[in-house]
Amino acid sequence: MSSVVTEPRAVRQLHHDPGDRPMITIWEVTRACALVCRHCRADAQTRAHPRQLSTEQGKALLEDIAGFGRPYPIVVLTGGDPFERPDLPELVRYGTSLGLHVALSPSVTPRLTPDVLAELRTAGAVAVSLSLDGAVAATHDSFRGVPGVFEDTLRAARWVKEAGFRLQVNTTVTQATVGELPDVLRTVLELGASLWSVFFLVPTGRGTALTPLSAPEVEDVLHWMHDVSDLVAVKATEAPHYRRVAIQRARGDHAELGDLHRRLTAATASLREGHVEQLRRPRPPIDVNSGRGFAFIDHLGDVYPSGFLPQRCGNVTEQGFRHLYRTDPLLRSLRDPAAFHGPCGTCEFREVCGGSRSHAYAVTGDLLGSDPTCIRVAAG
Repeated sequence: MSSVVTEPRAVRQLHHDPGDRPMITIWEVTRACALVCRHCRADAQTRAHPRQLSTEQGKALLEDIAGFGRPYPIVVLTGGDPFERPDLPELVRYGTSLGLHVALSPSVTPRLTPDVLAELRTAGAVAVSLSLDGAVAATHDSFRGVPGVFEDTLRAARWVKEAGFRLQVNTTVTQATVGELPDVLRTVLELGASLWSVFFLVPTGRGTALTPLSAPEVEDVLHWMHDVSDLVAVKATEAPHYRRVAIQRARGDHAELGDLHRRLTAATASLREGHVEQLRRPRPPIDVNSGRGFAFIDHLGDVYPSGFLPQRCGNVTEQGFRHLYRTDPLLRSLRDPAAFHGPCGTCEFREVCGGSRSHAYAVTGDLLGSDPTCIRVAAG
């Protein structure tokens, strides 16, 4: 641990105990969605589940989350498509009245309109994330299962900005799409996004039909993401070893990178040249992980360490979210990296990384196993 803390500015640490309260809580307000995304972790439905949390149960959940006190967790309302819920503005309004920072992660469908965005912004929501999984329509539309959604997403992103929201762009990366990342980045910059979240595919749900990156490819992409983090704030989703990369880069450690990194770098050269005057100080990644500063609540109120880690910890209507987050044995086990099995349990970066628990479970079946997408694990 001592070798990690020598670079305190490379990674942002929480200012509170992540075992006491999460920094981010994701609530899947419904599983209803008009899209059929190829990588979806969930089995989205065309209609809402009859037992999804009601308006009153949702308000009780928001009260429970606010009960953590300051600093309040960020609450992200997702789905399915949260815009499928008619009471969404009421839930947003109630959450913000409690002091919560509420963000939205909708699908791009005809339900996403300037008027709806304006209503939700007035209700108090502060940020919206949209998915862009390819640089061209053929790639993104194939991912989302609906033709035309690529152009709709570009238009929706402009509406989001015009409504006064912070825009986050989410991109799923697979072996089939990784080569498009530089051009996706170009679009992210053109849209004026505040944050680019690159999601490293977890082979679960519908995503089992897609091919994730190998560990060396993940390493190449993480280093490239660090390279371009002076262009836009970047976030590596389900790749906590990005924090290890940030520390190593801050130390000046030399990395043996592969052809993928060279190709991504070459494809980004002209983009960097065109944005020299706009270069920013990179935003260090923040130290949160599944169950440790982060939790997921599904449409029925069941609690999970993350949406990609299908290990149920209880239900908010029976035990309450605060109680579950603080006391559930599974969640508590995820906060002790020294107990992880294999290289993740002995790595010098275990306290600040810990590996993707979702990848470990999806590939090895061991919740506390080592993350096979990390090159240190893959190297043996």
